[in-house]
Amino acid sequence: MKTRILTSVVGIGILATVLLGVHTPALPVVVGLIAIIASWEAFHAVGFKTKELYLLLPVAVVDMMVMLTAGETLQLIAIPLVTLMAVYLACCLIRKSQEISFEKLGSVVFFGGVALLSFYSLRWFAYALPAETYHEDAVYFILLCLCFAWGGDTGAYFIGRFFGKHKLAPIVSPKKTVEGAFGGVLGSILGGLILTLIFKAVMGPDTILAQTESWYYPALVAMGAVASVLGMVGDLFASVIKRQHQIKDYGNIFPGHGGVLDRFDSVLFIAPLVAGAVRLALHFGLF
Repeated sequence: MKTRILTSVVGIGILATVLLGVHTPALPVVVGLIAIIASWEAFHAVGFKTKELYLLLPVAVVDMMVMLTAGETLQLIAIPLVTLMAVYLACCLIRKSQEISFEKLGSVVFFGGVALLSFYSLRWFAYALPAETYHEDAVYFILLCLCFAWGGDTGAYFIGRFFGKHKLAPIVSPKKTVEGAFGGVLGSILGGLILTLIFKAVMGPDTILAQTESWYYPALVAMGAVASVLGMVGDLFASVIKRQHQIKDYGNIFPGHGGVLDRFDSVLFIAPLVAGAVRLALHFGLF
């Protein structure tokens, strides 16, 4: 327990430091490294060895280049980057067809793509919501993704522990219950509302939340409910991979908590949801 608490404190400190530099290169670099570590964990989970690390190299390069670019530049390089990565991996598969499993390689590329989509969504907020116009609203939406995910995890854990009777997915995750799932929805909604109220109180008029009250809170509740379901999907998805490959954790980068994918599995599909909602709001002039 002491190890878990100490790791949490250190993690919160790192998160706070990164968020202080949300409009600096610190955010894309850190988020890019996290995405690469997540891909490495998936690479290791499916059974690849260190000697086969050359297969992960193009995924890491694409991750970091995508994180460090945005807007029109990203649109310009995205197709060439992905094409080069696909050709490189295809050549590796052709050259070592008897040694490299296509199924394993496909799993890593798929999981790496999911991780890239998720963590780039967090990086995207800083690009879409520049400080000159939106002050620290990018920080709010990054934290909202985390509060939806971790609030849902917390609600599901406690409600499931005290009231859980009906198994949700007994083969994939025997401890999860239907009652816990409802607790997760409540936890995500409460996490989002509490964060919003605190952020608004701290930032005052220097936030878009001050001008969006009439429609924002109902939308926040709805988004929190959907996010909770997506968080469970991400959690169960990551659990399926672990169960199929008979591993307990993806890694040990967070002592007492496991790896990046163990901590951020519920964020995988939530971050793109929130980013998409913000993109629609900007498109229709709601922010």
